[in-house]
Amino acid sequence: MSRDDILLEAEMAMEKSVNHLVHEFAPVRTGKASPGLVENVDVQAYGSTMKLKQLALITTPEPRLLVVQPFDAGTVRDIERALKESKVGITPAVDGKIIRLPIPELSEERRKELARSLGKMAEEARVRVRANRRTALDEAKKLKTAGELTEDGLRDVEEEVQKLTDRFVKSIDDHLKHKEADILKV
Repeated sequence: MSRDDILLEAEMAMEKSVNHLVHEFAPVRTGKASPGLVENVDVQAYGSTMKLKQLALITTPEPRLLVVQPFDAGTVRDIERALKESKVGITPAVDGKIIRLPIPELSEERRKELARSLGKMAEEARVRVRANRRTALDEAKKLKTAGELTEDGLRDVEEEVQKLTDRFVKSIDDHLKHKEADILKV
């Protein structure tokens, strides 16, 4: 493994941590309808588990309403069951071949609770980024021990890895700030 490989792997791993956080943030409700709230709900249909977005068209005809239109009318009950069992917290209303999901207004207390949970998710992402930094630094130290990297080279790698860490932690903080602002605004 070379110096460039270490930096590339660290960057990819940190990017993955940030992307995971963004994916975790998507279903957190902001009080307005978004297909991201339900598109990744697991649905038991056709004898296997599938994502809702693979089974239905999800639209937002109004700011506080989601409409789920299954591609196959036979999956309406499966989708309804999956939505009820999911952690989304929205009660589905079946209307023939479509499912309506009215988004309730968020109370101030619930908004603050959601903001705290976002903070916890962001901290977990920061911890993952720092773990990626530690892994990269360990790999660099192994290269130095093996004689493939000089003392100055090791210091350069450490600086580059720290720059990557700072960049991705700032990205996490930016995502958190944006999502919190979305949730806390009335």
